[in-house]
Amino acid sequence: MAEAHKSPHVKGAILGARLKFVRDRGGAAALEKVLARLPAPDREILSGWILPISWYPLDLELRLDDAIAAVLSPGDRSRIFLEMGRESAQANLTGAQAPFVKAGDPHFFLANVPRMYATYHSQGRRSYERTGERSAILKTFDAERVSQDDCLTVAGWLERALQLSGAGTPRVSEAQCRARGAPHCEYRCEW
Repeated sequence: MAEAHKSPHVKGAILGARLKFVRDRGGAAALEKVLARLPAPDREILSGWILPISWYPLDLELRLDDAIAAVLSPGDRSRIFLEMGRESAQANLTGAQAPFVKAGDPHFFLANVPRMYATYHSQGRRSYERTGERSAILKTFDAERVSQDDCLTVAGWLERALQLSGAGTPRVSEAQCRARGAPHCEYRCEW
């Protein structure tokens, strides 16, 4: 269970995945450009050891996300956040989070998403509802962050995770979004 924090925090694994994404896309030069856009204290943290199991301020991740979008996709924020979500799923669900994926069983993965969320976020919760043999709804409540960028990252992450679980051509759409005034974020998954 997540530790209680006065301000929202995320696990270092999230920051590590973001930094890996930048290095994979543009090498050390792109990472330098991203870090150069950040305040000195952020650069110091992100240039050092990022411990996957340690908590880091959510504000640090938000600033990093903005810098990544500005450097890697200045004209199309949506594209970069979807790609970042997909790459995060690829890296983590074939590595440390591989036990959450069962080949040929997307519902196994989706049923574990609430537990995974609680492990990586200090605030909020995510629910899973099976709506059919090849469909489900995930909802995020009371999340520490409300931004369309993050929702795009989640959609990309879910899409790639479903593929890794054996869903051939998954479709993930956000039916509701707190950033647009809804009471929670709702992702509809079909395959």
